[in-house]
Amino acid sequence: MKKILNKKLLILILIDIVLLAISYLLANVVRFDAKIGASELIVIKQTIVPIILCKMVVFYFFNLYRGMWRYTSIVDLLNVIKAIAVSFAILITLILVCSKFQGFSRSVFVIDAVFSLILIAGIRLVIRLLLSNNIFSFNKQDINSSKHKKLIIIGAGDAGEKVVREIYDNPKMNYRVVGFVDDDGNKAGKQIHGINILGKINELKDVVNNKGADEILIAMPSMSGKEMRRIVDICELIKIPYKTLPGMGEIIDGKVSIKTIRDVSYKDLLGRHSVQLENDKISDFLKNKCVLITGAGGSIGSELCRQICKHGPSLVVLFDAGETNLYSIQMELKHVVTYLKYRAVLGRIQDKELVDEVFRKYKPDVVFHAAAYKHVPLVERNPWEAVSSNIVGTNTLVKAAIAHKVGRFVLVSTDKAVRPTNVMGASKRITEKIMQFHPSGPTRFMAVRFGNVIGSSGSVIPLYKNQIKKGGPVTVTHPEITRFFMTIEEASQLILQAFTMGDGGEIFILEMGTPIKILDMARDMIRLSGKEPDTDIEIKFIGLRPGEKLYEELITEGEGIVKTGHKKILVLKNNVPTEGLTPHETNLDNLSCLEEKIKELKVLADSHDAKGIKKKMKEIVPEYTISDDEAVV
Repeated sequence: MKKILNKKLLILILIDIVLLAISYLLANVVRFDAKIGASELIVIKQTIVPIILCKMVVFYFFNLYRGMWRYTSIVDLLNVIKAIAVSFAILITLILVCSKFQGFSRSVFVIDAVFSLILIAGIRLVIRLLLSNNIFSFNKQDINSSKHKKLIIIGAGDAGEKVVREIYDNPKMNYRVVGFVDDDGNKAGKQIHGINILGKINELKDVVNNKGADEILIAMPSMSGKEMRRIVDICELIKIPYKTLPGMGEIIDGKVSIKTIRDVSYKDLLGRHSVQLENDKISDFLKNKCVLITGAGGSIGSELCRQICKHGPSLVVLFDAGETNLYSIQMELKHVVTYLKYRAVLGRIQDKELVDEVFRKYKPDVVFHAAAYKHVPLVERNPWEAVSSNIVGTNTLVKAAIAHKVGRFVLVSTDKAVRPTNVMGASKRITEKIMQFHPSGPTRFMAVRFGNVIGSSGSVIPLYKNQIKKGGPVTVTHPEITRFFMTIEEASQLILQAFTMGDGGEIFILEMGTPIKILDMARDMIRLSGKEPDTDIEIKFIGLRPGEKLYEELITEGEGIVKTGHKKILVLKNNVPTEGLTPHETNLDNLSCLEEKIKELKVLADSHDAKGIKKKMKEIVPEYTISDDEAVV
C-alpha cells in the first residue's frame, strides 16, 4: 500500500499509461495511413483499456516499478523488452482464441509493440539523464572550470569509463575529464561519454600541454609491472601529479571507484597479476564454518580476515597477542568490511589452557595459523622467542586441532625455511616438520610457503619510505642481494586457494616470479618520491644482517615439486624427513623423537641459552647453517 500511495510512483504509472495509450493510437494511425474509419474507432474504444491494463499487469510482474529510475541500466532495458514481448504474446493469444482476429489488424499489435518499447524505454532513459545531470555535465563543468582539476585518463577501458561515470554522477567531484590516451589503435578518435580519446600513451606530454591538464590518472588496474614502469617514466617527465587505480586484487568488493585513487606505489611497478580464484570451491570450505585465524592482526592474518569474510563463515575468531593489531582488525571488520560475526581473543598461542578453551568454546572447523615472529635480525638475537612462539606455539595449536577434530589446519610458512641460515627460518622449518610428522586423520594439515610480502610490517618498503621522507640515506645491505616479492592481497588469496587442495601433509609453494634486486627497488622508490637516486637521495651499503642470505630459495634440493591445477601454486607432497631414522620407524616414532627435541628446545629457551638453542635446531634441521651473531642477553 505504501508503494501504491507513493506520489512519485503514481506519477510514473500514469506516465506509462499515457504512453501506452499514445503507442496504441499511433500504431493505428500508421497502419491505416492516418485514415481511421468509424469501424476502426469502435475497435480502438473497445480494446484500448483492456490492452493497457494487460500491459500494466505484465509490467508489474517484470519489476518495472521497483527499480530506481535514477539508476536505469541495461538490466532495466532487458526487463522492458521482456515485458513488452510477453504482453504482446498474451494479447495475440487472447484475440486469436476469442475472435480469430476477425475485425482486428495483426500489424497494429506488431507496430504497437515497437512503439511501446521505444516510449517506455525512452522515458526511463530521459528520467535517468535528467536526474543524473549528464546532459548538462559539459556546460556545468565549463562554467565551473576554474574549480575543477583538468584530468587526463590513461586507459580508455572499463576502469576509465567507470571513473568518468562516477565524476559525472557526483557534481561535488573536483575533477573535469578532458581526454583519454590509450595504446589501442582501434580506439583512436573515438569517444567515451563524449570525451575524446586523444592519442597514444607516448603522446601524453603533447596531450597534457594541449589540454592544460592538471593531473593524470592511470586507470589500467590489470597492466603488467613493465607497462606500469614505462607509464610512470613518461609521467615523471611531464612534471604534474599522477595517480593510479589499485589492482583488482586490492579492491575487496571488486568495484572500481574514484574513491580508490591513490599515488603510484612500488607494488604497482611489481606488476603482480590479479589471482584467478575458484571462489565457489573456497566458499564450499568456508561458508557457514567457524574459522580461527592466529596472528589475525598481522599483515597476512588481517588480509586473510578480509578475504575470508567474503565467503560467509558462521564465525571468525581473531587470535592475536598484540593489543593494537587486534583492535585495528576488529574495528576494520566492524566499520569497513561491515562483518560482525567475529570474536577477538587477546592471548599467546603457547598458552595451552587458553588455546584449549578457545577450541572448546568456538569449535573451529578451519585454522589459519599466521602467528609468528618473523623479523630475521631480532629473532636471531632473541632465539628463545622463536622457540616459544614459532615452535612451541605451533605445536600447541596442532595438538589442540587434533584433540578438537578441526577439519583443516593451514600453516603459513616462508622461503626462509629452505636451507635456513637464521633462527627464524630454522624455526619455521621445524614448524613444517611438526605439520608433516602428524599423520593424516580427521584433521588435514598443510603448509603454504612463499617469499617476502610487499608492505608487510617489518619489511623493507616501510623502512625505505621513512628514510626517503627524512632525506636519506636509503640503506641497502648488499648491491647483489635479491628477494622474491608478492603483494599481501595475492599471498592471502593464494593461501585460500591452496587450502582447498590439500589432502594432508603437503607444503604448497606459491609462484613468486623473478627475484628482484633490492638495490633496484630502492632506486625505484626514490624515483617514485620525485627524487633522483645518488643525486637527491644517497644509497648506502651497510653489509648483510645477522643470518641474512644474498639469495632466497623456495625449495630444498631433492624436494619433489609437483604442479597443481592452479598455475600459481606448486606442491611438495608429504615427504616426512627421516634423518637418523631406520626404514622401519613409523610416523609416530618420528613424532616422538621430534616432541622430545622440542621439549629440550623449550628448556634451553627458558634459560635463554642462545648457543644451545641454535645447536639443538641444527639437530632437528641438519641443513641449517648457524650464524655466529651474539644474542642480546
